[in-house]
Amino acid sequence: MSDSIRSILKKNNLSVTDSRLHILELFYNAKGALAHSDIEKQTGEEIDRVTIYRTLQTFEEKGIIHTIPTADNSVKYALCKDRCEEGHHHDNHVHFICDHCGKTICLDDVLVPEVKLPKGFEPHQSNMVVTGSCNICK
Repeated sequence: MSDSIRSILKKNNLSVTDSRLHILELFYNAKGALAHSDIEKQTGEEIDRVTIYRTLQTFEEKGIIHTIPTADNSVKYALCKDRCEEGHHHDNHVHFICDHCGKTICLDDVLVPEVKLPKGFEPHQSNMVVTGSCNICK
């Protein structure tokens, strides 16, 4: 796993640091999306809050992770697929958030429907979030 994580950082022209390796590994081992606070809890005092924030911001800019809006106006993050690149996210899929436990997952096989915009409008990103009960909480 460590070699594939290193290759992702190198492919994106990022320095291979212990904190970047650790945070990226958390995403690979996660069963859903992660919030900043989730990463803080899992890293303890090993990585400070600002480093986590900057790392998430860098990963998002490079197309390694994408953001998922939540009902409380916070953000969760999930790994992008191989199609994403710096400045261009192509994760046009639906996200599911459990109302009970907060679990957030990417529904990679469920695409966000195309939205017809008025003439002259140009979409840059669209998000669709479905809420309900996950398979554990139902």
